[in-house]
Amino acid sequence: MLVFDSFPAAVGHSWKYLRVGPDTMLYVTVGSPFNVGIPDDARYATIMRVRLDGSGAEILARGVRNTVGFDWHPITRDLWFTDNGRDWLGDNLPPDELNRAPVPGLDFGYPYRYGRNVPDPQYGGRADSSIVFTPSALNLGPHVAALGMRFYTGKMFPQAYRRCVFIAEHGSWNRTVPDGYRVTTAVVDRDSASNYSAFAEGWLNGMTAWGRPVDVEVMPDGALLVSDDKAGAVYRISYRPRN
Repeated sequence: MLVFDSFPAAVGHSWKYLRVGPDTMLYVTVGSPFNVGIPDDARYATIMRVRLDGSGAEILARGVRNTVGFDWHPITRDLWFTDNGRDWLGDNLPPDELNRAPVPGLDFGYPYRYGRNVPDPQYGGRADSSIVFTPSALNLGPHVAALGMRFYTGKMFPQAYRRCVFIAEHGSWNRTVPDGYRVTTAVVDRDSASNYSAFAEGWLNGMTAWGRPVDVEVMPDGALLVSDDKAGAVYRISYRPRN
């Protein structure tokens, strides 16, 4: 059954990622059609949502270059999402981002700003002065290609993980020293995030990667699934206390 067919169709970052939110609306990411630039269609570089019958389409968040993973905080129901920063600003800029959108209508900066407040050298001075940019909730590693993410809602892992979000980092493609190729965590306290750290790694061996994490999913028993599109595998990570 066709629900909605009015998304823009440029090739760049054109994959659409969707989930049904706690408000029973369908959320869809619409990436920027290029590395950096000002799209001629306001629907690019956004997160949109639409009712399940295809009506009521609206832009929820703007200034979002290329989001793949998003999830809702299990208590506040706020939307959180990863975003990939632009390329060709060197090895260490800009950071990828973990963002929070508690209300519709926020602008997260692209193509004018990145992270907490990193101006784009080409477009930073071209922003409308009336726009209020929302800084990232947490800066992730530069060019790590943060993709899928999930809040941990299981009970298998130790208590400390029950305030965490898991992030699949696909890995950099043009950084001098590769980064990413791992699963990371961040501690989320309702409206803030901290303690960004590696949870599972080993897919990168020196300068060569044999695997690339894409997405994460919490299973009913509390185990974590990790998909890998380079090795063509799905891994199950479980926890058992030592006796």
